[in-house]
Amino acid sequence: MHYIKTCLEVAGVLVVMMSLIPLIRSDYWTFRVFEYPRLQKLVLSVTIAGVYISLFFSTDLQTLLLSGAFVFNTIYLCYLVFPFTPIAGKVIMPARSHLPENRLSILSSNVFQDNRNAAGCLALIRKYDPDLVLLLETDRFWHENTLALRDSYPFEMPVPLENTYGMLLYSKLELSDTQVRYLVDEEIPSIKTLVSLPCGQKVQLFCVHPTPPVPGENLHSTERDKELLLVAKEVKANRLPCIVVGDLNDVAWSYTTDLFTKISGLLDPRIGRGFYNTFHAKMPLLRFPLDHVFCSTDFKLVSLARLENFSSDHFPIMISLQYEPAASIEQDEPQAEPEDIELANEKISKEVPD
Repeated sequence: MHYIKTCLEVAGVLVVMMSLIPLIRSDYWTFRVFEYPRLQKLVLSVTIAGVYISLFFSTDLQTLLLSGAFVFNTIYLCYLVFPFTPIAGKVIMPARSHLPENRLSILSSNVFQDNRNAAGCLALIRKYDPDLVLLLETDRFWHENTLALRDSYPFEMPVPLENTYGMLLYSKLELSDTQVRYLVDEEIPSIKTLVSLPCGQKVQLFCVHPTPPVPGENLHSTERDKELLLVAKEVKANRLPCIVVGDLNDVAWSYTTDLFTKISGLLDPRIGRGFYNTFHAKMPLLRFPLDHVFCSTDFKLVSLARLENFSSDHFPIMISLQYEPAASIEQDEPQAEPEDIELANEKISKEVPD
């Protein structure tokens, strides 16, 4: 039993450390990567605290301190997870009226560049029939094998690349003023375009896929954070309804995503509804919400769903939004404090490490 107690203490201390490390605001990957497994940390923390207190609780100082640390860590993680549960308050209200001319649906999917199941991808798109399709990690193969979408999607912006950061945007709705931009890295594109709803209202759409802070990709989160915050500032200055969609390579609850929503004023439809974990599709115990859609307060939510996988390492995500002019009055826009603005400007001006 002593061996079991020691193992629980070591495991518990490691989980507590994993919870505290993200509080250090370093851009280095070892600090940022522990933001990802929040739900996994909570499950481990609840299990360890429950077993440790049930079997080994005593009044000696070490056991009391460790028991308290494990319980406090569990409460802290519950507090962090709570906004993404169905019992929390929703920041985007559900659409109650039926205004088909004001709606748009978007399917976003990181296809995994080496995946060759283009037929499965096309079948999924035809099944759900979204207005816009954003495919990420798309190389020449994916471009050539999705050209059949042109029959239903007459507007497009293809950016096929061989570096896992290609993008393909297909749309049934008219696109205008479309730009392919390289905001931080000359090899990492993003798309900015205007989408015309059937009612005539124009919507500013941003498609993004910044690099993740992981070894083999980027040892720092500096580039990712910089790109997201540059887009956030553009959104804030834009007078049109705005949507940001893509694989952000960041989880919905990270401090960078929180800063992004405060600077941009955009809403996260996950809040009050669920995690909608999209990665890793082939590892059920290691799944995180990396694929996102954020929208301005001009929209209400019709539906949000994680779709079936087609041999990628990501699940596709699909959202349907309804533009309502009065929605911005009924919904609260996230607000940035002066220190948030200062931090965002600091991150934007920060030199990207070599």
